[in-house]
Amino acid sequence: MDDWAGRLLVATPQLVDGNFARAVVLLLQSDDEDGALGLVLNRPTGTEVGEVLDAWHPLAAAPGVVFAGGPVQPNAAICLGHGRPGAPPVASYSVLEGSPGTAFGTVDLDAEPADVLTAVSEVRLFAGYAGWSPGQLEAEVDEGSWWVLEALPADAFTDRPEQLWQDVLRRQGAPLAFAASFPEDPTLN
Repeated sequence: MDDWAGRLLVATPQLVDGNFARAVVLLLQSDDEDGALGLVLNRPTGTEVGEVLDAWHPLAAAPGVVFAGGPVQPNAAICLGHGRPGAPPVASYSVLEGSPGTAFGTVDLDAEPADVLTAVSEVRLFAGYAGWSPGQLEAEVDEGSWWVLEALPADAFTDRPEQLWQDVLRRQGAPLAFAASFPEDPTLN
């Protein structure tokens, strides 16, 4: 599991838990000792970024709202930044390691937004996160609850988060792409 940081967890149709049904999770950390931590990328809330952190609103990626990052610590905020190609490193922006060509990372919300502008072009704010204890995520993958797939930088900052689950699956090609058309309620099919 050490190489899963920077990759996506995409919920399979059999995962019906309300927190994760059709979820797309960007793994920020994964290792055998500490477990895994990620952000659900496709759960926008109705709360504008400016309502909770006004200074960061100008940098907020469309649709400019806070996202529900997962069920763990929903009052905690994690900020993801979309890195500028070739930008010099800044202390308030930590590039996510683990995936070749990664163009995103975490942003320190205590920093001044102007100080981060040299490194990131936009940010996305998440309330809460998804977490797994050591061995838990591997067990869920083995039982068929998640697909572990490559992430594109645009996934974390899509302006169509409600379509992300289908979009990620469609780009995988057959046979996985067929799951993108799986009905939310198969009994109505």
